[in-house]
Amino acid sequence: MRQPAIGVEEELLLVSATGDPLPRSKTVLDELDDDLDVALELTRAQVEINSPVCTTADELHARLTEMRAALAAAAAEEGGRLLAIAVPPHGHPAQLVTRKPRYQEMAERYGQLAREQGVCGCHVHVDVPDKESAVRVSNHLRPWLPALLALTANSPVYLDQDTGFASWRWIMWSRWPSAGPPPYLESVEHYEAMVAMHLATGTVMDEQMIYWDARPSSHLPTIEVRVSDVSMTVDESVLLATLCRALVMTALEDGGRGPTLEPQILRAGYWLAARGGLTADGLDVFTGEKLPMREVMESLRQHAAPALEELDAAELVKEGIERAFRDGNGAMKQRAAFRAGDDVVALTEIKPPPKN
Repeated sequence: MRQPAIGVEEELLLVSATGDPLPRSKTVLDELDDDLDVALELTRAQVEINSPVCTTADELHARLTEMRAALAAAAAEEGGRLLAIAVPPHGHPAQLVTRKPRYQEMAERYGQLAREQGVCGCHVHVDVPDKESAVRVSNHLRPWLPALLALTANSPVYLDQDTGFASWRWIMWSRWPSAGPPPYLESVEHYEAMVAMHLATGTVMDEQMIYWDARPSSHLPTIEVRVSDVSMTVDESVLLATLCRALVMTALEDGGRGPTLEPQILRAGYWLAARGGLTADGLDVFTGEKLPMREVMESLRQHAAPALEELDAAELVKEGIERAFRDGNGAMKQRAAFRAGDDVVALTEIKPPPKN
C-alpha cells in the first residue's frame, strides 16, 4: 500500500498578557528566521504554521514542536502569548483584518463575517497522485469527517462564555457560503463546475475560498482535510494527521467513487460532533442510527486499520483515541477548567522555551 507524504497547517492565536487577541502578527513574524514557513492569516491576531512535507509521525511531531516553540518565543519578544485554541476566549467578536490586499477585499465583500473569523483550525494535506484521485478520496472521507471533528474539538469557550458546543469554531466557520461538508463529487469536471458556480455568483473570490471540510488543493497535488479545530497539543495534531493519512490510503486502495450518503444525515452527524464532541452520542452516518461516540470512533479506527498497520501506527492511534476519552481532548479540558474558574488561556498557552 502506498504511503503518501503529509503536511500540517496549524492556525494559532496571539493574545496579550490579559488573554485578549493581540493584533501584532506581522511584528511577531518579523522576529522569526526566514527558513520557518509561518504565515499571516485573515485577522491580525492569527498566525499559521506550515510544516515541511513529512513521511513519518515522528518527523511531523518534531517539526511541529520546533515551529510552535519558535513562534511562542517570537510572540513573547513582542509581549504576547501564543495559544493553541480554536476561538478567542476573551475580547470582542470583531477582529482587525490583516493588511494584505486579499484579506482587505474579503473584509470589504463579506463584512462582519470576515471580521469575526479569528478562528483557528488544523489542516492536513495528504499527497495524492492527481486531482481525479483527490476528488474520489474526498467522497471516501465524507463519512468520517464528523468523527474527526469530535476527536479534535477544542473551542467550547468563546468570549468568556461556555457556548454549549465542543467545537464552536466549526459552527462559526460554517457561516461561509462554501464551508461545511464537501458535496459528493462525480468527477473533476463536477468539482470544477461547483467552483465555477461559486465564482460566477460571487459567493467566493477565488478557488482558495472553497472551504469544504475536505477538498482537492487548488495549488498542490494533495487532498486537504480542514474539518478540525487546532489541537491543544502536538500529540493530538499528529494523531489527527495519522488518521487522515490512513483514511486517504484506504480510499486510494479501494479505488471506487466512495459511498453516497443522505445529506441530512451527514449534516446531523456533524452537528452532534460539534455539539457534544467525545462526551455525547454520535451518529452512524450510513444508517442514521444514534451511536455512542466510542463506537463511532472505533468504526473509524477499524475502517483505517489495514493502513494504520502499514504505517506502523496502529498503537499510536489506539492509544491516542483512548487517551482523548480518558484524559479529555481540548474541549473537555477547557470546559473543566472554565467551570472550575481556572484560566483557559494558561491551559492552552504554548510556552516559549527557556532562554539560555
